[in-house]
Parts: sequence; C-alpha cells; structure tokens
Amino acid sequence: MRIFLALILAPSLALAAQSGMYSLVTPSCSVQTRLGVHAVAFVCLALAVLFTVLARSEWARLAAAAPHGPNSDLPQPASVRHFLAVVATAVGALSCLVIIAMWFAGWVLSPCAS
Repeated sequence: MRIFLALILAPSLALAAQSGMYSLVTPSCSVQTRLGVHAVAFVCLALAVLFTVLARSEWARLAAAAPHGPNSDLPQPASVRHFLAVVATAVGALSCLVIIAMWFAGWVLSPCAS
C-alpha cells in the first residue's frame, strides 16, 4: 500500500495543488494576501513528501529482502515489488519537485498581476 500512495496519489496531489492554487488567485488578489495559496502548496507538498518517504522505506525494506542467487534475474513477486517501490519513489520525488516549482511561482508572482 505504501508504494501506491507515492505512485498514484503524489501526482494527483501535484494536480490538486495546481488546481487549488489557481482557484485561490482571485480571492487572494481581493484580500491582498497569499496565505491560502501557500497553505495549499504546503499541505500538498507535505503529503507528497510523506508518501515519497514511505515508498523509499518500502524500497529499502524490499532491497534487504531481495533474492541474490543464480536465478535472481527471473521475475519474482519480491523483485517486481522492489521495482515498483523504486518507480514510486522516483514518481513521488518528481511530484515534489513539481509542487515546489509551482509554489516558487506563487512566491514570485503577484496574484493581482494581469
């Protein structure tokens, strides 16, 4: 379950951050504060980092339990889960970078700029 949190929910959080931050631009301009935009970005980033750390811990756990014998190149359930954990960690890290990039734009650009 830890693998699929980073594999599926982390990119969904990046999309949710984009939608949430964009929907808060007009209200942020009307009240002259960016607090809502930063709150959405922070919550989404914190959850994405949590999911990535969980996938990384699963990767480390499965790497320790991986078979290292003459037939270790054959697809086995443990090696497939290990591969999924590696991919989930990479997808989670990429999602974190995307959220950070969007948050940076929220810091730099004014919500009232037209």
